[in-house]
Amino acid sequence: MEHRDIASATPADDSATVPARPRPPYMRPESNQSSSGIFDNLYSGPIAESLPSSISAFSHRRSRADSTTSFIYYEGDELNNDIGDTPEFAITALEDDDDHSADDDFLAYNHDYVLHRCSSTQSRSSVHAHLLRRDSNVTTGSSHPLSRTSQKVYVENEDLTIAIAGFRTRTTGYIAYITLCILSGGIAYLLFRWLPRLYISLLGQTCPLRDCSWVVIENQWGEMEISQVQAQGYGQPLSSVFGLPEKSLSYGLDDENDPVVDTLRSLNYRYVRFCFHPFKDKFVLLSGWKDPNWTDMQVVRTGLDSEEKSTREIIFGNNLIDIQQKSVSQLLTDEVLHPFYIFQIASIILWSLDSYYYYAICIFVMSVGSITTTLVETRATMKRLREISRFECDVRVLRNGFWTYISSGDLTPGDVYELSDPNLTQLPSDSLLLTGDCIVNESMLTGESVPVSKVPATDATLTQLDLSASTISSEIARHFLFCGTKIIRARRPQEDLGGDAVALALVVRTGFNTTKGALVRSMLFPKPSGFKFYRDSFRYISVMAVVALLGFIASFINFIRLQLEWHLIVVRALDLITIVVPPALPATLTIGTNFALGRLKKAKIFCISPQRVNVGGKLDIMCFDKTGTLTEDGLDVLGVRVVSVDNHKFSDVISEPNLFEQRETSPSFQGILQAALYAMATCHSLRSVDGELVGDPLDLKMFEFTGWSFEEGRHNVVEGEDEEYGSLSPSIACPPDKSIQLGVLKSFEFVSQLRRSSVIVRHFGRKDGDIFVKGAPEAMREICRPGSIPKDYDELLSYYTHKGYRVIGCATRHLNRLSWVRAQKMTRAEVERDLDFIGFIIFENKLKPSTAGVLKELKNSNIATVMVTGDNILTAISVARECGLLDRHAHCFVPRFLHGDSRDPTAELQWESIDNSIYCLDNTSLTPLPAPPEGDISLPFDISNMQNYSLAVSGEVFRWIVDYASADILSKVR
Repeated sequence: MEHRDIASATPADDSATVPARPRPPYMRPESNQSSSGIFDNLYSGPIAESLPSSISAFSHRRSRADSTTSFIYYEGDELNNDIGDTPEFAITALEDDDDHSADDDFLAYNHDYVLHRCSSTQSRSSVHAHLLRRDSNVTTGSSHPLSRTSQKVYVENEDLTIAIAGFRTRTTGYIAYITLCILSGGIAYLLFRWLPRLYISLLGQTCPLRDCSWVVIENQWGEMEISQVQAQGYGQPLSSVFGLPEKSLSYGLDDENDPVVDTLRSLNYRYVRFCFHPFKDKFVLLSGWKDPNWTDMQVVRTGLDSEEKSTREIIFGNNLIDIQQKSVSQLLTDEVLHPFYIFQIASIILWSLDSYYYYAICIFVMSVGSITTTLVETRATMKRLREISRFECDVRVLRNGFWTYISSGDLTPGDVYELSDPNLTQLPSDSLLLTGDCIVNESMLTGESVPVSKVPATDATLTQLDLSASTISSEIARHFLFCGTKIIRARRPQEDLGGDAVALALVVRTGFNTTKGALVRSMLFPKPSGFKFYRDSFRYISVMAVVALLGFIASFINFIRLQLEWHLIVVRALDLITIVVPPALPATLTIGTNFALGRLKKAKIFCISPQRVNVGGKLDIMCFDKTGTLTEDGLDVLGVRVVSVDNHKFSDVISEPNLFEQRETSPSFQGILQAALYAMATCHSLRSVDGELVGDPLDLKMFEFTGWSFEEGRHNVVEGEDEEYGSLSPSIACPPDKSIQLGVLKSFEFVSQLRRSSVIVRHFGRKDGDIFVKGAPEAMREICRPGSIPKDYDELLSYYTHKGYRVIGCATRHLNRLSWVRAQKMTRAEVERDLDFIGFIIFENKLKPSTAGVLKELKNSNIATVMVTGDNILTAISVARECGLLDRHAHCFVPRFLHGDSRDPTAELQWESIDNSIYCLDNTSLTPLPAPPEGDISLPFDISNMQNYSLAVSGEVFRWIVDYASADILSKVR
């Protein structure tokens, strides 16, 4: 049975939808257990893998926060579970601080108290003890709150669980380490390098986190790293680093109760900084830091003074995304001391002793070539990545109450800089827009393909700003400026009467804490792929190594029995190992990979991780977006169908803008035609840049259809402005003859969860106004009066979506005595309700000429293809059939809720064919059910086509499947 699939991700679901795939039934991983060992890095060079990774949109089903992974150095028996204990930024501590009174201690702190604690009474007996059982996340309590030698944290932004254990260097262990390395001729050094746990057990002495000199950090995949703890003189209050404790917010802190931290202890893990909190007795992530004083716009606009800047520079460092680049000697050492290359060197020596010179020379040349190629590629890759990520420019910043130019690398959170400076072309940090407005290109970071307009923040924005969240909310994103995005236009505020006001931005995150920094980190430290191909390779080598060892022992005994010379015995026995485990394997694989990279480069396809080339051959599915990928970027307006008031049905298609002026029709019909025209002319997010309109292609085509002109204004609120616009200049839309001027007083941008946008409009010279809303047809029913929905609403929508057209609904409501102030005070909920439905705007989206051919080629290569789109599900199915992604004559089943919704765990789905609803799928097995006897099976999509069917799943339904359906159902729709 063959299944082809298509998934439609509705914008109501803020995440990309995973395609529905009954074939093959992939199973989800049920464990985070690490199986790391010495062979985990057999094929890894200085950069093992460099593909970006992201947090799954549906990660809440199995979050890393409740990971049951075993960490070797985590003191799980010390502390209780404290999930959600701290409000500190994007971190969830999975162990108990046992500091239920920590905030009280903070308030009752005496300035004579020295910030250190008693020595630990809960030290481990062995560094190799497994201290967190896989069958339990909860650990037992401790008698002393300040006895922590390790901690386990979940970093939400990275979807990463790590364990941090404190150590200090044992003098006797260090002496033993040096001695072993010298006496063994470097063999011990290699063993300690390949087996870091052995190194830690010899040199490391368990130490409380507050006193340790270095830490061992291990993540849920078993990757281990040793990091030095840095100590810097600080001399500032504790609250300046970690903010105010929750209990102190209502009391406030004074100099006596807010302790001074003389020394700030910190560590860096993968360019993420942790600082040690002396009361909570653990390292705390600082990427979500927010100044408690960021509550009033007038306060934040004053900027920082030199003292505050110096203090925050100690905490956050420079505002640079500067990748530490290894030297050639370091790269060479990492490559040459790899276990396989050491095995090659030993094999070459062995073959030379056996007078096997030609093969030894051949392997030597291959190895040198392989190492050289890897070094050159790695060095070039890191250099390119460093050039892309590092950015530094001059910025005009407000410092000590005066404007001055500084390097962007010296910016710290709280700095205020001029955004309208003509020399500033790229945003130097994550910032919040304070005054003025701007248009930016966020395509590199957020994937937004059209320019995005930003408006000034308010006091409410500062209150709602949550820098610890994994993503910036849509409400805050309207005011948020992402580091690394290009500035298309920045304008001074409207109240700039004297020419002194400038567009201002507040620095909120710097360096690797920014969105751009997180993207760079995801490329430098991707999540392990866990491909079966690699696991099988390691198993094969392990098995062959065991066979070689057994063969060595058997041959050694046999040669002794034959009384051969010792020289011959050793050479022949070791030679057997080189036969069973081929030393030339890594060099051979590297040469093959380099040939593949060369062919890819000729096709202008570049790869920053050569190891992924082999995995590329295992590709079995590709997911495509619809608009702009399978179809052309632009949408052409086919026409408009408005609701006729007389018969309460849709009118004929209005395919030309001049048809909106039908004088011979009834006044009521003329009114609905006029409303449709006004909605198309005003309800959009277009902006004017250098006299050219930019924005969403759909909005652009819709506005061009009207033939009107558009002049962008300024949307600033002026208190007391009641009647006319005064000094304010709203955006104006008007027809060619300028007989009408429509001013957009307020607009609500498109929100994917709501699937609609809206504007408040007033005719120039009038006291009343109108609301216009456009959005997905499915989202219009809930905000329109039931009496305004025509009888043939669903029928017409189904007709056009089945033919592959994109349909947008629009609605309106009249407002009496509309002033500017009243418009600004209206909320989105007040605007988008009790509307009168106007009609449908119908767009046609043509396939790209190359789409069908590419999909056919992929199909012939046995690579499955899936569409993931935010468009109407019927439109998506129609386009999929047109381009050959789906069989035109096969059934396509779409699920709907029989009862309940996506938030109801007891909801029930029914899978129906969109072509003949008498055909359904079994809810458990997703296999076709027999048609009922009374059904009409004479249609083209009859029972003979049931063996080749497809699935199309909306985002709402897929959310329910991920959250509440069985794992078997989820594996089938994947």
